[in-house]
Amino acid sequence: MAEQSELILGVAGNFAGHLEQAGEAADFVDVQVAENLPKGLFPIFVPGLDHRLGGWPCSSDRLILPPTTTNVQPEPEIALRCRLEYDTVDGAPDRVASLVPYAFTAADDTSLRQPAQKIHEKKNWGPHSKGLSTSWIAIDRFDGEGVLAQFRLASFLIRGGTIHAYGEDSRVDDYTTKYQTLVHWMIDRLRHQPDEGPLDDIPSLVRQARHPQQAIFFIGATRYTTFGEQTFVQPDDEVIIVAYDARRHDADAVRDAVAHHRPLTAASVLRRRVLPAAARA
Repeated sequence: MAEQSELILGVAGNFAGHLEQAGEAADFVDVQVAENLPKGLFPIFVPGLDHRLGGWPCSSDRLILPPTTTNVQPEPEIALRCRLEYDTVDGAPDRVASLVPYAFTAADDTSLRQPAQKIHEKKNWGPHSKGLSTSWIAIDRFDGEGVLAQFRLASFLIRGGTIHAYGEDSRVDDYTTKYQTLVHWMIDRLRHQPDEGPLDDIPSLVRQARHPQQAIFFIGATRYTTFGEQTFVQPDDEVIIVAYDARRHDADAVRDAVAHHRPLTAASVLRRRVLPAAARA
């Protein structure tokens, strides 16, 4: 599991069609970005923050629902663990100068489907609201020739003993912005993203987190299947997200392994049971 000193941020709008399926495209209508770049970064966990976002939300085995009746929808993603370095002013860290991804894992940016002024209001509602696999895989090189480029992302929901494909089985290479283009964009947003519309002032949050040496980035949710787009989770469901090496496994083998609780040798697997809000007590 990640360290609770690590800043966690998400990337909004980095997979074609997801925002539209999630009903969030209209949130960004006034946010101006260059073509084929994401909409922005949003906070998921800010260590030391005296706010709901300062509470650790990640779990590798449970998804605890909020106390309201709001619809809750998993968002299958790749998460990157990155080293951060900073410019200095008078010997003290200032703005992010470099970012180096060195590991990845399967993640679930589980979201509330409700109107909100800021993206983060749909995200961290307490412990066990986010999913993060403990199976981190080392990144050899962060480009189209590296290990990450060989991976695919699949997700499933098991309800009443029946397994359903939840997100489309997608290549990591299908992300709109990736590798060094993504790194440069994230550095720019860490240095310059203002409080604008649904987005937060990210440089301010980095300062409030006391310039952490590491950060985790959820780099964007894939598209849903028809079932996933129309189905919200409920107690006793099981949500499974699998980042798998397509050189070692195919989609049918992954689905079969998930359905029968068999391990996969070249994969990062996140498997969470959905529990009611009362389980938090």
